[in-house]
Order: sequence, then structure tokens, then C-alpha cells
Amino acid sequence: MFDPKALLDQFLGGTNPDGTRKEMSPDLKKGLATGAAATGLAAILLGTKPGRKLTKSAVKVGGAAVLAGLAYKAYSRWQASKNAPAEDIQQSMRDVTPKPEGTPFLPAVPAVQDELSRAILRAMIAAAKADGHIDAAEQQKIFGKLDELHLDVEAKAWVMDELRKPLDIEAVIQGATSPEAAAEIYTASVLAIDPDDPAEQAYLAMLASRLKLDPGLKATIEDEARKALA
Repeated sequence: MFDPKALLDQFLGGTNPDGTRKEMSPDLKKGLATGAAATGLAAILLGTKPGRKLTKSAVKVGGAAVLAGLAYKAYSRWQASKNAPAEDIQQSMRDVTPKPEGTPFLPAVPAVQDELSRAILRAMIAAAKADGHIDAAEQQKIFGKLDELHLDVEAKAWVMDELRKPLDIEAVIQGATSPEAAAEIYTASVLAIDPDDPAEQAYLAMLASRLKLDPGLKATIEDEARKALA
């Protein structure tokens, strides 16, 4: 069985098996830092479509932590908004990505983290399909990039299978096993879509409804995603 968290980490850099920081590839780092679209699978899963880039602060965090941090911050802001003035919330939440380690957004239990990582990957691939641009020709381009990521056979097979499947929002919803997971899945989906594409916006609206996200939480997630993208 492949390692879902390692697959997610592969695209933005994560940690090595010994726990040390693993740097992202120079080409991917350059693409994210300059705003150039990362090619192939990374572009789809990380939302780095033409004209969009992750901010330097988000790139610095890397791996699954960048998504967990954004979702964690949005969720925390939303909860705090019920009990504190807006200016106090903004003052206390200035970091782009608070550390979510050990929370439901980045679980300490490996099996739970793997389940969440798989759900996030599936959600991002589904979001990328929302405008119908991943046709057979695009799939072949993406498959051609898999070897460059040095993925094992099982990881490549899983990605290929997900890309070939028709868009299935039910499968995405099933990954939302908790309110926190639902928030993180929505965060990942927001990062993977074009904010100016009507079809993708319609998909996000449907996803938020199916995930039963509070309107305030939905808006806060979208606000944090905008800050993480330029």
C-alpha cells in the first residue's frame, strides 16, 4: 500500500524518513515562487494554475502542513469570531499557517493522517476536474510527469485511477469524517480551482453545501486561501 501523506508531501516538500526537512525540487520551488505554473500533477493538485502562486510563507511551510495550517487557521478564526471582536481575531492570527501538528487537521496517528491525506488528494483531483479540462490528452501529459516525481508503482497507479474516474463528489464527501476534515477538504478544493471559472465556482458551492459547512466557515476558508495565493 502506498503512503498517502508522503504522496501529498511530495509536491511541496515535507519530511524525510528520519524526520528532517525535505526540500521541494528546484523546479517546483521556482515555479511556486515566481508564479509560473508548475507543470503536470503538481499544478493540478496544488492549485498552481497559470497566474496563481502560493505565497512565500506558505511555500516555506511545505508538505501537508501548508494545507493543514490554512484549514486550522480558518477554523480557529471562525470559532473565535463567535466570541471576540474582529480586530482581536486579526491581531492574534497574523501567521499565515499556525502549527496544526497533533490537531485533527494534521493528526499524530499515522493511519489517521494517511486517511486524511488520501481524502485531500482525492478532493483536489476532483476539484481540478470540475471545469472538464482534464481530458484524455491532459491525462497523458500528467502521466508523463509521474516518473519525474519518483513515485512508487502503487502511488502512480492510485493517481492514474483517480484521474481517469469521472468526477464523483460522493467519494469526496465520504472523506469528510469530521468537521475538521470537511474544512480541510474544502480548503484543498479551493486551492485547486480557478476562482474566475463559473463551473469550478459552482462545484465549490455544491461541495460546501454537501459538506454542510457553516456559511461563515466557508467564507473564512476562502479568505485564508486568497491570502495564501497571489
